[in-house]
Amino acid sequence: MDKELLAVAGGSKPADVVISNGRIVNVYTGEIYDGGVAISGQTIAAVGDVDYCVGEGTKIIDAEGAFITPGFIDGHIHPESSDLAIRPFAEAVLKHGTTSIMTDLHEVGVVSGLEGIEAVIEENQATDLNLYFVVPSHVPFSPALETSGGSFNPSIIREALKRPDAVGISECVGPYVLADLPDLLESLDDVAGMKGMTAQGHLVDMKGADLNKCAAAGISTCHEALSADEIMDRARVGVHAMLRESSAARTLAQQLECIVGKDIDTSMMSIVTDDLHCCDLNETGHLDHHLKLALSCGLPFVKAIQMVTINAARAFELTDIGALAPGKRADINIVSGDTADDFGVVSVWSRGKQIVDHGKMLVHYETAQHDPCLLNTMTLLNPITPDSFKIAAPEGATRVKATCMDTLPWIPITQPREVELACVDGYVACDVDQDVLYIAQVERYGKNGNVGKAFMGGFHMTSGAIASSVGHDNHNIIVMGTNFEDMSIAVNHLVEIGGGQCLVDGGEIIQCVEYPLCGLLSDLSCEELAAKKGALNAACAERGCIISIPFMFLSFICLAALPACAITDHGFINVLTLQIEDPIKGVVE
Repeated sequence: MDKELLAVAGGSKPADVVISNGRIVNVYTGEIYDGGVAISGQTIAAVGDVDYCVGEGTKIIDAEGAFITPGFIDGHIHPESSDLAIRPFAEAVLKHGTTSIMTDLHEVGVVSGLEGIEAVIEENQATDLNLYFVVPSHVPFSPALETSGGSFNPSIIREALKRPDAVGISECVGPYVLADLPDLLESLDDVAGMKGMTAQGHLVDMKGADLNKCAAAGISTCHEALSADEIMDRARVGVHAMLRESSAARTLAQQLECIVGKDIDTSMMSIVTDDLHCCDLNETGHLDHHLKLALSCGLPFVKAIQMVTINAARAFELTDIGALAPGKRADINIVSGDTADDFGVVSVWSRGKQIVDHGKMLVHYETAQHDPCLLNTMTLLNPITPDSFKIAAPEGATRVKATCMDTLPWIPITQPREVELACVDGYVACDVDQDVLYIAQVERYGKNGNVGKAFMGGFHMTSGAIASSVGHDNHNIIVMGTNFEDMSIAVNHLVEIGGGQCLVDGGEIIQCVEYPLCGLLSDLSCEELAAKKGALNAACAERGCIISIPFMFLSFICLAALPACAITDHGFINVLTLQIEDPIKGVVE
């Protein structure tokens, strides 16, 4: 029992900090009323009329009539998608009022295993961002279809769940539950037997009996709904529905249609970001931006705040965060207004420490001394040359029928398109006029030297090649281009610099961003990295690319759990059947 906290709460000792003259947003009752918050150390001691907590040495903060809310909580986010190392990432999101995140750090685990994840968590200890660890449920994500650097099994997961910051397992893939995958069911059993542990679902297009089975297996949340109907389907069976607005899947507005103007209990719903591009984080913000979007869609202010605070906390059975109440951790925001036009984060406290004052950051985190397991992660077993990417044509063929996978322009979900392609010098040629480019993934852990090859559409690039060492969920090198020479230069350059993303055209490296940590992350600030990424994306646009964030889209084309087609180092994947297929379907007679 914290006797000092009790003394402040009871009025026999002054608070360390009192935020006064504000309007309390009470996420328990849905009320807004005048009052303040008293802080003792890292904990809230009193809420409401807190004048009695003021004494000698109390620091008084005048909220100037603004709203006082709990710190925001992102219940499902992959920080690695920002390409920022954890310390600059923490600075960036804290500025926008996010004080807690739930994350599996899965992408780091794919490259460097649990050792790498633990190294990143250790780096985060120097920040004021509260990180809750959702243990990856399986690495590699699609074991028979890809090669990864790290790996997880039930025994590793079981030990990781014993960490004090662990809150469950993540990304439990629906089809794997339906197939009774033994390792996943074993981990779900472990979670069921541990108090306070939850199972996050990856339930793409799940409904009816399939959704019921996943819920019965213990899946307690899902972030993969795309529509309002799918949000309701999940909430109705007791699966906490996470309304997602990510840089690659802007679906929040349509999902909110199940709530706005309707008498729906939203306690089983929260708002998350999942994958957030550093340019979006720099230009528009984090959950504060999502709140403005929700308000513009007509979501009532208090419901919106609940969906990034108490609802998210309850989804993970956390009782010490998500609300303004005595005994809760002092994660607090002052926000300027309750409409989309005037909402903004003014000041932020995390664990009782002020982080932001009227928009100004009061903290800066020094670059970490990185654990060796996070560095030098690029190894090629075999040399990469232009020939590495050629798909052999059937003997004697001049034209072939082939499958090209097209990305949708607004979300990196792929659809197959049947095309006819010419054969040149014994290989099948791409066709820029048909928007058919070469795409390949190169194994980069020195394990087998695989190069998977296929055809890609939807980007509309007319020259050059782009390559990235960020490729979900294996993070081998993904490369797409109009010619083999530029593709090989791009891949070899990324290996040379230890990872990153680049554009090559005419044999020259036009733009490049380096990611020395796991081939995924940079120590640059959000502002600095966003500038470099912006220049890289602009150079792609100059070459016809219609996708504004081509590298983020490209990274999802490697995800063998995302419909309907994918490319991994094993080859061209039919995601619906989980089979490797030949993209060449026959000879044109």
